[in-house]
Amino acid sequence: MTKCISCNTKEATRLECPTCKKRVSPPCLRECFKKNWPTHKQIHAYMQSLVANNANAASSGVDAKGIPLSMAGYKWTGTLRPKYPLSAKREVPAHIPRPDYADHPRGESMLEMKGSSKLKNLNKEEVEAMRVVCKLAREVLEHTASFIRPGITTDELDKICHEACIARDSYPSPLNYRNFPKSVCTSVNEVICHGIPDQRPLEEGDIVNLDVTLYHGGMHGDLNATYPVGKVDDASLDLIKTTKQSLDEAIAICKPGALYRDIGNKIESIVKPRGYSIVRQYTGHGIDQRFHCNPNIVHYGGSKTPGKMEVGHCFTIEPMINAGTAQLTHWLDDWSAVTKDGKKSAQFEDVILITETGCEVLTRPGAKFPAEAS
Repeated sequence: MTKCISCNTKEATRLECPTCKKRVSPPCLRECFKKNWPTHKQIHAYMQSLVANNANAASSGVDAKGIPLSMAGYKWTGTLRPKYPLSAKREVPAHIPRPDYADHPRGESMLEMKGSSKLKNLNKEEVEAMRVVCKLAREVLEHTASFIRPGITTDELDKICHEACIARDSYPSPLNYRNFPKSVCTSVNEVICHGIPDQRPLEEGDIVNLDVTLYHGGMHGDLNATYPVGKVDDASLDLIKTTKQSLDEAIAICKPGALYRDIGNKIESIVKPRGYSIVRQYTGHGIDQRFHCNPNIVHYGGSKTPGKMEVGHCFTIEPMINAGTAQLTHWLDDWSAVTKDGKKSAQFEDVILITETGCEVLTRPGAKFPAEAS
């Protein structure tokens, strides 16, 4: 039995609403049609709004909620959803020096592709250039983070970060790196890393990681930190605190002759007893004229990572710590890594330079380990 579209109870006859007929809707019972005409017209308005929404989605590549059509059918692991369309690519003034991938159609760095697998020892001039860019990167991170609050979008944070880079005659390193579309990575809640800034407003209780990298003086400076948004629960605060502690204690063991694999051993000794897990798929990395290079820094224990630290080695340590499983998956945006169980993840990152007496944390100007090192 085909039911009347107005009352949805009685069998429909052949008295048809001309508007509904065009949309292949069921015909309307005469009595019901006459009686419900004022409300029946609401069906027309509703259908027109659906048509308009679908048309807008088709033209902008997003559905009515702002989720990209390319992610239709994706099995979300948590409650977070992206909100598109993304804003237009932000421009960098021509006078600012750019890394080689900035204008490459696929964002590929020829410098990285041609790089040697041998670990590089920075010379005095390169060390000074790294100090400068890392100091600037810290300034940009702290400036951008000062705007974090409920209601601000990650796209607005991207704009703030981008403009802060430009003000320091620096290129925002993420922009167009392997086609990344923005100037900073913003990873919220279950997003582990490489979150793309979008139109979703941050909400009270969120946590957000800002991953900032600058290119200045021919060098890259890379750091990140995780921040609470408004008032957050104790579990989130403990996750953030533990992640930061694991980074600090890993930095403290860095010195000439130390094994790179011991970084992961130290981090695991802090994280595992508290029931958290360590992401294995993403690592720390060497950094200099290249955004990413050797050495490869794993953050979990028991690895067979080769190599010893030497004076002049420069690299990042950036543990990604999950409240639940270490397993991850990716959104269908080519970038955003998310926890497999939808639970929150936190991360902190600094750039470390190995010195004759220990190490220097370039992204914390003046910070040296051991503390008595001059």
